[in-house]
Amino acid sequence: MKLFKADLHIHSCLSPCADLDMTPRGIIEMSLQKGLDIIAVSDHNSAENVGAVIRAAQNRNLTVLPGLEVSSREEVHCLAFFNTLQQALDLQDIIYKALKGTNRPDIFGDQVIANECDEVEGFNDRRLIGATELTLKEIVNQVHRLGGLSIASHIDRPSYSIISQLGFIPDDLHLDALEITDCTKGRELPINEKFTLVSFSDAHTPDEIGRAATFFWLQKPCVNDIRLALKNESGRRVGE
Repeated sequence: MKLFKADLHIHSCLSPCADLDMTPRGIIEMSLQKGLDIIAVSDHNSAENVGAVIRAAQNRNLTVLPGLEVSSREEVHCLAFFNTLQQALDLQDIIYKALKGTNRPDIFGDQVIANECDEVEGFNDRRLIGATELTLKEIVNQVHRLGGLSIASHIDRPSYSIISQLGFIPDDLHLDALEITDCTKGRELPINEKFTLVSFSDAHTPDEIGRAATFFWLQKPCVNDIRLALKNESGRRVGE
């Protein structure tokens, strides 16, 4: 097994709340500077910049996992990670069908689609910052159906988290882990000990990349091994 440092919650310039400097190349360069081994691009309700970030990382010592941060009907944010770009795009298709509204750049910010050379290829006009019409349970089930991991986002925050919106974690919601922004708050939350806690940066600016990370003991830097680590199985595990 090898120790990998992972930040799996990074927004690109496609997310309207992210800095325009969060370009594919910029994300890769800063991730390497911060000593990260695995990252995931987790834009709001879209995976349109994931391919560019993956291509920007070619021949670099960094693994990029395809991801998204989906907003449920209950306004709960939930991370989704996959082994392949196509899996992420398949989830994106489901999300787009359940996402209403048009972006207002003057209010929400630009939603830039960039290529691996950091050139602007277009703008997404969907209201990516909004909530989908999918329930949280539907989102988790769809992620698992497509072979991905589902992790509740920043559960210790006062908004857009499963605790702030629902007040508890339903017994029939089969999350793979819970993300916290402050490790000291985990003991104060109404959560079952069965859930593994992870911490990522939720970076919206370059300097935020890697400000929080989780270490994984894995054989390979892939979703399948991370899934085993979250269950503490087959020698894979979380932590130093």
